[in-house]
Amino acid sequence: MAYYLLTLAVYVVVGVIACWGLNLQFGDTGVLNFAYILFVAAGAYTASILSLGHPNSSSYQHYFWGAHMPWPIPWLAAAVVGGLLGLLVGLLVLRRLRGDYQAMVLLVVSIMGSYIVSADPGFLNGGVGLALIPQPFKGVLHLSQVGYEVFYLALALLAAAVVFEVVRRIHISPLGRVLRAVRENEAAAAAVGHNVAAVKLLVMVIGGAIAALAGAIEVQFIAAWAPAGWDYTETFGLFAAVIVGGRGNLGGVALGALLVQGLFLEGTVLLPNIGNPALIGAIQWMSLGALILIFLYFRPQGVLPERRRTYSSDITTRRNRMAALPAALTRRSARG
Repeated sequence: MAYYLLTLAVYVVVGVIACWGLNLQFGDTGVLNFAYILFVAAGAYTASILSLGHPNSSSYQHYFWGAHMPWPIPWLAAAVVGGLLGLLVGLLVLRRLRGDYQAMVLLVVSIMGSYIVSADPGFLNGGVGLALIPQPFKGVLHLSQVGYEVFYLALALLAAAVVFEVVRRIHISPLGRVLRAVRENEAAAAAVGHNVAAVKLLVMVIGGAIAALAGAIEVQFIAAWAPAGWDYTETFGLFAAVIVGGRGNLGGVALGALLVQGLFLEGTVLLPNIGNPALIGAIQWMSLGALILIFLYFRPQGVLPERRRTYSSDITTRRNRMAALPAALTRRSARG
């Protein structure tokens, strides 16, 4: 039971990290990145080839390049690759297309990425995927399986704390206000001098780096990665977590990841087998779609809505000061 709960906890932490990156794009800026899982996969493959070592022609695994890098280099390199991929995809998609077309093209990009990896066995071992990926410090600490999972959970929580601080600082900074202005009304944001395309490109880079980091953490925990695990539909599971928790609210997004990734999707696995075993997977996605529709219809702001700062008290104070200014000037001139 402890092993199961620790495994689930690591998955939830990975989901929270990935959802924070998606929230930066979708929740704060309004970018519908339907290729988000592609960035997670890019980070996972980067961490894998930087851990597996140089490819061996006699091995059953074939990939274009590899190395033995100690932790945390695979995680950091994955974040860099995710950011560069976000820059490339953003330059190709965001500048010339409006929001709805951007979403369609990004979905196509995600599907293309999966097919490209699956079609070439020599690139990243094709549809079979990569396995036996070394785990950080596994051969050094000599811990039991449960003990190592506790250790890995601590590493994942450390990464989550760093990501949280990054996205929190962005959220409360002037840049965060610009992101929300772009989300609410792109034309108005452009009219006051903000470069909307540059803002969207920036969040594609930062969100892509966070997604890739989540992929690196996950792949070095499960020690395997294949195209079947990052189908484009996985993106909608992350979107569901952001919508349910409350987009624009970091705590709400974390709660959404816990509810959707940790309880809702995992709960369907506990259903009894009825008929075809593949029915469980179908029930998962049908239930997830129903959950998204219910929240979009009845509570689009999510469980924990975004906190909106009001300036009414500040405005009232300034008005009172301005109203009292003539009287103060009159008294000063009378004394003079």
